[in-house]
Amino acid sequence: MKRVGYIRVSSKDQNLERQLDGMKAIGIEEKDIYIDKQSGKDFDRVGYQYMLKGLREGDILHIHSLDRFGRNYNDIIAEWNNLTKVLKVDIKVLDMDLLDTTKHKDLLGNFISDLVLQVLSFVAHKERDSIKQRQKEGITALRARNNGKGIGRPSIEVSKDFTAAYKQWKANEVTAVRAMELSGLSKATFYRKVKEYETAQKQG
Repeated sequence: MKRVGYIRVSSKDQNLERQLDGMKAIGIEEKDIYIDKQSGKDFDRVGYQYMLKGLREGDILHIHSLDRFGRNYNDIIAEWNNLTKVLKVDIKVLDMDLLDTTKHKDLLGNFISDLVLQVLSFVAHKERDSIKQRQKEGITALRARNNGKGIGRPSIEVSKDFTAAYKQWKANEVTAVRAMELSGLSKATFYRKVKEYETAQKQG
């Protein structure tokens, strides 16, 4: 049995220390903690997929809260069932004791856990919809102030996490997948930033 932790924040500049401290407080080693710095709209995340490949039957996955797991109702339910019923991995949601599959193994326990899971998944999904709606309204308002002109695609700055991961990758100290995980970037964004970074280095 292996105990692992999964941490997610929605963007690179969000602080993940609270989740990290929570994992360490229950005795999970840092090498067994997987991190993503991207949206929870689906499970196509570098850190999550990297973690998934290493999970085995009987392992326990720890998550700070359900919204850190995901934001899409159907995806959360499907992935939860894949982990618990197909891979036979237990899950502990640290801020919701009812969502602890190591404790609730009887019929009533499973019923309560499934009910709570569906309610919280729905809440997480609705919150994501609300965020998207607020973003849409913000963009519409900004375009109105700019006389209908587009606001353009914001550039992604090169972070310290990316620079460190890039150097380790170029020195063959880590794989590309691990570098993506360390920098909190998707595959497409990582390679785009590599190109931008290397171009800037040549020009500098």
